[in-house]
Amino acid sequence: MQFMVITKATAESEAGVMPSTENFETMGAFIQELVDAGVLLAAEGLLPSSTGVRIYIDEDDERTVVEGPFAETTELVAGFFLVDVPSLAACVELFARCPIPHPSDGSRTHLEIRPLPRPEDFGEAFTAEQQEANARRRAQVAAQG
Repeated sequence: MQFMVITKATAESEAGVMPSTENFETMGAFIQELVDAGVLLAAEGLLPSSTGVRIYIDEDDERTVVEGPFAETTELVAGFFLVDVPSLAACVELFARCPIPHPSDGSRTHLEIRPLPRPEDFGEAFTAEQQEANARRRAQVAAQG
C-alpha cells in the first residue's frame, strides 16, 4: 500500500528557518533507511507558505488566486514522504522514529499518515477505461524519469 506521510509546518518553518546541519544529518540517515528498505518513493520539503499561492474555486467555477502567507500554521504542510509499505501499521512503525525537529516554543508537532487510494477504492465510478487511461498516464510519467 502507498501512503503519504505529511510533515506539518511550525512557526520556524513558516518563518523560513532552515533545519540545522544536525537535523539534515539525522533526517538524511532516516531517509537512507527508507531507501535501503526499498520503501521510499519520494521525499521533499516545502518552502514557507509566504512563497506560495492558493487557488480558490467557487461553486460557479470562478477561480481566485490568493498569495501566501497563510495564517493557520498547524494546518500547513512543511513536507512529505511517499512510501510503499505492506500496511498502515508498518508505516506507523517506520515513522514513529522519524526525526522531525521540535518547535523551539515547546509546542508539539505531528506527522499525518494518509493512504493513497487504489482503483478499487473508487468503486464503479472509476470505469475500466478510466483505470486503463490512468495506468497509461502513470507509465508515461515513470518513463519521463
